[in-house]
Amino acid sequence: FCLQVLGFEVDTVNSVQFSNHTGYAHWKGQVLNSDELHELYEGLKLNKVNRYDYVLTGYTRDTSFLAMVVDIVQELKQQNPNLVYVCDPVMGDKWNGEGSMYVPKDLLPVYRDKVVPVADIITPNQFEAELLTGRKIYTEKDALEVMDMLHAMGPQTVVITSSDLQAPLGNDYLIALGSHRKTKADGTTITQRIRVESPKVDAVFVGTGDLFAAMLLAWTHKHPNNLKVACEKTVSAMQHVLQRTIKSAKVQAGEGNKPNSAQLELRMVQSKKDIENPEIIVKATVL
Repeated sequence: FCLQVLGFEVDTVNSVQFSNHTGYAHWKGQVLNSDELHELYEGLKLNKVNRYDYVLTGYTRDTSFLAMVVDIVQELKQQNPNLVYVCDPVMGDKWNGEGSMYVPKDLLPVYRDKVVPVADIITPNQFEAELLTGRKIYTEKDALEVMDMLHAMGPQTVVITSSDLQAPLGNDYLIALGSHRKTKADGTTITQRIRVESPKVDAVFVGTGDLFAAMLLAWTHKHPNNLKVACEKTVSAMQHVLQRTIKSAKVQAGEGNKPNSAQLELRMVQSKKDIENPEIIVKATVL
């Protein structure tokens, strides 16, 4: 939705078709397998409409599906060498300081060895960045070194979307870090690094990572050499969506009650204007 309102023509392939997201107590539905994905791609190829500027991938649970994605991305890059592959390596997260994976563990080596090397932009959270590099992050310096390790694996742009690092603004803020590496004509590389501190919202939302990756794709497209502005617009729009969502959820839940999953569904449609033209309420610091 956010890519469409920002002017992108989107062809969607549902890696899963569920009744609802998995933040609910129950869900029903189907998981697309690699053969089914291949069949859909064959259809595009037969009609010669397999020319894309971007590929964006997120949540998947199946290793063969993920391997098929890599094959397709490589073929699409032959069609269009300028294609940008944005990968959100969805594997897990930290709760109360403890990290755990919510996809099968055998996805990790596929992401690490096959997917990340063909990706141009990746958006792991801190836990996923640690999994991919085998290195723990305790300080901002660690995080910058981990991002360098991730650059060395392939991607030009790395954004650690959330972390449990201490924010300079205080405990009520969440830190995201970004790094963009560009190779100049003479072969030298320049790296732009930024830190974004955004106010924490006291609730558990589902889909924020998807929203972040999609908006980062759009804003890096519109500001290709300015990761600072792209991240400011992405994180500011996120804040608008989350603040609207929590406000609405609290009203629905009623005084003193904790909002449930249905009430915490992201208010995407209601935030259309903020997604299209976000008022910058979160600034990034150049490191």
